[in-house]
Amino acid sequence: MATATAQQTHTSQRPFDPIRFLQQIVAIDSCDPPGGEIEIAKLVHAELQALGVQSELDEFLPRRANVLARIRGTGEKPNLVLSSHMDTVPIGTVPWQRPPFSGEVVDGRLYGRGSSDMKSALVAMIAAAARLAKTGQMLKGDLILAFTAGESANLLGARRFVEQGLKKEIGAFLCGEPSDLDIIIVEKAALWLRATATGRLGHVSGKAGINAIGAIHSFLTRLHTLDLDCPPHPLLDGPTIRVGRIQGGSAVNLTPDNCVVDFDIRLPPAVDYREVVQQVENIAPEHVTISILDFKPAVESLPDDSFVKLCSDICTRHRMRNPEIKGVSYYSDGTVLLEGLSVPFAIIGPGELGLSGQADESVSIENVLKAVEIYEDVAKAWLY
Repeated sequence: MATATAQQTHTSQRPFDPIRFLQQIVAIDSCDPPGGEIEIAKLVHAELQALGVQSELDEFLPRRANVLARIRGTGEKPNLVLSSHMDTVPIGTVPWQRPPFSGEVVDGRLYGRGSSDMKSALVAMIAAAARLAKTGQMLKGDLILAFTAGESANLLGARRFVEQGLKKEIGAFLCGEPSDLDIIIVEKAALWLRATATGRLGHVSGKAGINAIGAIHSFLTRLHTLDLDCPPHPLLDGPTIRVGRIQGGSAVNLTPDNCVVDFDIRLPPAVDYREVVQQVENIAPEHVTISILDFKPAVESLPDDSFVKLCSDICTRHRMRNPEIKGVSYYSDGTVLLEGLSVPFAIIGPGELGLSGQADESVSIENVLKAVEIYEDVAKAWLY
């Protein structure tokens, strides 16, 4: 592990251009897999130091790194965590009209993988912290910037922060995942399961054996019609089941003796995932077993929560309209960092819902600049 620390000052007059910095970090490939956020982490860490914000860089695995920065307060109020991740999903196989790491600006939008999800929120959070550091005014609680590696798949960076004790410092949690500057107050839970079929090797010219791929085919047919009985949620659609990976067989003329399928189930809050696993096991045919790969709990705030109202009032002021209150199917670092906690939570991000993972991903420059003001004002309202 490599760790670097800078002492916080309040005297930096160095200007910070969030759009130019966004272009710099969009130009760095941090797709996960394989990850490799270290180059972005180094750049972010150095920028925070130059802006007079205390920062720590933690390379906890080879080329996988977190950045934890803070402006310290007096401890009179609960801390505020601004959360963002530095990795992106892969660029995919669909051709892009613009190079995916160009950071090109066209008609008020900045293009590139991660521009929406969610490097734009990261730079807006840095800009907001820089403004607060520049004022020199003492906060009553810490403003903490928690920037992670590996969120897109296994939440590696968030789990590292948990190991280091960050959870006990969270007083309120504002995440920058894409929301188009509306306010998201509930995420679905994510249950990742694996179905493994074990057959018996055979050959086309001899004994047929037991076909593991055939067993998985039978299982997937049943899975497609499985009705998960979950209570409705006013801000979410129903549960979903999506197959993400299949692997099996060793040769075209051999009966496959093994086949594996991994699939993703998204669930509303308050659903016991163990009951869902039991439902899946009940439809598994002979030779197929079910195992749990991961479970990421749902995260939720209530619409009348005081922190949600604070965020709503500030978004209204900067956008000249009331933000929508929404729920989403994606998960954030909050699923790990907030598990077991009862603290205020909201998502406000400049990226747009639906652009994550798409070719020609982009973000509105106007949204990025408004996000800076929103994050700054939320921090002031919570910490002054």
